[in-house]
Amino acid sequence: MSREVASATAWGLFAILVTAGLIILGSRNLEHFDAALVAYTFAFLFATFGLTYRYVMWLQRPPTALYWKRGWQVFFKQNYRLRNLGNWFRRIVEDFLLNRFIWSRTWLRGLSHNLIMWGCLLATAITFPLVFGWLHFASAPDDPSQYRVVLFGFPTFSFPINSLFGFALFHGLVWSALLVIPGVMLAMRRRMREEGVAAIQLFAEDFLPLILLFAVSLTGLMLTASYTWMKGYGYDFLAILHAITVISTFLWLPFGKLFHVFQRPAQLGARFYKDVSRREEPAPCRRCGHPFTSRMHVEDLIQVERELGYAYEIAGSPAEHYQWICPPCRRATFTIAQGRLSQRGPAAPAGAPSLAARPSYVNPAPGEGPLGEEDAQNFHP
Repeated sequence: MSREVASATAWGLFAILVTAGLIILGSRNLEHFDAALVAYTFAFLFATFGLTYRYVMWLQRPPTALYWKRGWQVFFKQNYRLRNLGNWFRRIVEDFLLNRFIWSRTWLRGLSHNLIMWGCLLATAITFPLVFGWLHFASAPDDPSQYRVVLFGFPTFSFPINSLFGFALFHGLVWSALLVIPGVMLAMRRRMREEGVAAIQLFAEDFLPLILLFAVSLTGLMLTASYTWMKGYGYDFLAILHAITVISTFLWLPFGKLFHVFQRPAQLGARFYKDVSRREEPAPCRRCGHPFTSRMHVEDLIQVERELGYAYEIAGSPAEHYQWICPPCRRATFTIAQGRLSQRGPAAPAGAPSLAARPSYVNPAPGEGPLGEEDAQNFHP
């Protein structure tokens, strides 16, 4: 067993122990734990191990490990802490709660993503506390018409059973399903109608997560319909069917596309890395002399490439390494080298500062794109 696998396994087992301990503690030594939901609990514990294992393995990859370390370093870097803290709140709202970057692509894509996200978040916030025994409801001892919310064994507030608030609370999973199902349908429509998406999509990565979310939501709605309008007809079968869909989703969660939900928060570190690097010492291109990124970024790229076994050093050249050359000059030198080879002429030394002018774009497209400034900076036709 390699060091990386051993570390990921240890962290996965630790996460299981912590989760199990919280279940026992939050349910008051399983006093409020519903034994009928034990299958959900074990499926969740498996998912906890799988997600932790995969996340730790991902963090140990050289590029991810460096971004992770640098992200924390630049966030707490002196003279940037207050600004980073303000940016943290802004990006939590814009990038995570509102998904601004997805709305910038197409409004239908943004709508489908937000419907799915908020429906799943609402369902998670309701289901997990109930399954683990952290949350339950009890009739008020002095007034049976009042329900009291008990959180981790501590009574909190009461509300009338037949009130609008009670109706909305008891049907929280219905509202989450009514958000997820339209979101899944819009996502399915995009994957079946857009030719560019259809050309690269895979069933396991693109359709299966949508099918699982749709199945969980639909069977949940069928349970509500059974005990509300059908006097419990078929309820036992529907309960088993719903359990199968939920448990299957838990078991599949660490291995599929939905794992990006847990990867996404690490993107904040990359954002802070970019913010701070823009204000740090620039890295001028060693061919044309124009700054194109930060010195920290270039040095980190060189370090990661060496750790991965890639050698892009340029022997006998003032550039020293391929990463010290800006993207336009890379394309220019590649084209010049191909032209010389086709003419059977001598090749120019790679990276030599023989051209003072920076190559310019032929078409007028720089700056266009759905992501605004970042698209303009990374536009390489």
